[in-house]
Amino acid sequence: MSTSPALSYCPDLYHFQRRQTREVIVGSVGIGGSNPIRVQSMLTCDTMHTETCIEQTMELASVGCEIVRITAPTVKDAANLEHIVKGLRERGCQVPIVADIHFKPEAAMEAAKWVEKVRINPGNYADSKKFKIIEYTDEQYTAELGRIRERFTPLVELCKARGVAMRIGTNHGSLSDRIMNRYGDTPLGMVESALEFARIARDLDYHNFVFSMKASNPKVMIEAYRLLVARLAREGPDWNYPIHLGVTEAGDGEDGRIKSAIGIGSLLSDGIGDTIRVSLTEDSVHEIPVAIAMVQWAAHKAESRGPQFALPASLSYDPFHYSRRASQSIDRAGARMGGEQVVQVAIRQSKFDQVAHKLDKLGDFKPDFVFESAGIVEVDPRDESAVAQLNAGDTTLVTVADGLDLPVVTAFRLLAARLDARHPIVLKDTLAPSNDPHAPFLKTLLNGAANIGSLLCDGIGDAILVQGEEAPGQALRLSFNILQAAGARIFKTDYVACPSCGRTLFDLQTTTARVKAATSHLKGVKIAIMGCIVNGPGEMADADFGYVGGAPNKINLYVGKQAVKFNIPEVEAVERLVDLIREHGKWVDAPSAPAQS
Repeated sequence: MSTSPALSYCPDLYHFQRRQTREVIVGSVGIGGSNPIRVQSMLTCDTMHTETCIEQTMELASVGCEIVRITAPTVKDAANLEHIVKGLRERGCQVPIVADIHFKPEAAMEAAKWVEKVRINPGNYADSKKFKIIEYTDEQYTAELGRIRERFTPLVELCKARGVAMRIGTNHGSLSDRIMNRYGDTPLGMVESALEFARIARDLDYHNFVFSMKASNPKVMIEAYRLLVARLAREGPDWNYPIHLGVTEAGDGEDGRIKSAIGIGSLLSDGIGDTIRVSLTEDSVHEIPVAIAMVQWAAHKAESRGPQFALPASLSYDPFHYSRRASQSIDRAGARMGGEQVVQVAIRQSKFDQVAHKLDKLGDFKPDFVFESAGIVEVDPRDESAVAQLNAGDTTLVTVADGLDLPVVTAFRLLAARLDARHPIVLKDTLAPSNDPHAPFLKTLLNGAANIGSLLCDGIGDAILVQGEEAPGQALRLSFNILQAAGARIFKTDYVACPSCGRTLFDLQTTTARVKAATSHLKGVKIAIMGCIVNGPGEMADADFGYVGGAPNKINLYVGKQAVKFNIPEVEAVERLVDLIREHGKWVDAPSAPAQS
């Protein structure tokens, strides 16, 4: 079970139950309470371009976005929110507007005059990050909290007076030096950062706020939100504030959707989350169908809680600290799995037969073994006698049988809790294999990523089988991409890429494409592409190299968290990034394209 027995973030980890919260009102939209999960997005344009902001907002609203966020990096930008909101209301668009604030309390004060909600980041609202190492005494730390209270109180009082909502939104990438030096770059530091600001708001009898705990690493994001909810529950029943979910810097395309589904889906499946944003390095309108599909997926979860059954005495994992389940390594069907081995990818025999003639063309997406050849025992995890029989026998591969009336995550959590840890487990994305070649791929992708990805982030799983996708090549690609996004098997270049906004200092979509074109053959190298410094250094904590906007048309290059090249002209920056990778011994030339006959 958890190493933190006093903490609990979910009353029942085997049966869906949505977390009950108070309602927070944002304009005409209610968050939490009995409201449905709300869908948000953010504008990508300059906040001073009033007409473009109005057009982008109306376009988002037309495809189902319920709340729109706009960056306000300066007081001047914040003041222009008056004209944006006025223009929207004159055109009949009532979607609530949120001002996104970093670094400048003065901008927050101006924005709160015009918008329905203000998002502040505790990591930089009253602190400027200097990456200093300071040992704070308790007296010094208390003095810093007093300074924050002095800076934050005017905004709270203004929001309270005007009925403006607030998001206290911690980002893993922008924790303050004060928090970093006391708690480290950890989920605990993220939670403490937010709670400091929440206590000030509550002291002023202001409660119209929500929390968020965003990170680009799904494991960190999941652990931070769980810890936040557990801490709120421990504080008392009136700390039942709504939660906004999101994975920052998820990237684009299939990878961005998978990473978002893992982080958001894992929490939604446990009943956490009242509003979501899927952050993609694409035009914002492309985020909305993904977010809506995630909300629909969560609604289906709520409708299919599964039957009641005797609960195991404990979990097989600690929900607040990642550790891989300690199975034993065994050989099956030409693959070695379990123990310290990377998670393997299985394929059904019928699907293998369809791709057997072109295995050499599958590249990185070759299956590791055929499911039916591996001697896998399929079991109903509720059948305690069947599990006990397995536990009395030799180490073997085990999975959940198809056709059971159990949600996937519930079934595998139950199996992992009752099965001896030495037995490796094969995860499945669904217990009802697809026979529909026309099933929407987005639905398959989100379901597979949310189910398998969340289990992997809990340390459960030694092999995976995606059987919700009819096309075998596509199912294999999805399998490997889920493993990559969950950090379970890095088989290609890994990218952390933020979505665009008004703070972005270059065109993120075209730049990301250029960086990928030059580096996508570098297997196992992690590259961060960040539009500005708000989250840059922090979200690049585990990246090898970073490409960060430092000024208009100027790029700073990083090795890890350390900036090493400054103010490089954008036209030269990708080439200089390649040079930097080469300098650090991680460059290899791309393989030559096969000759055309």
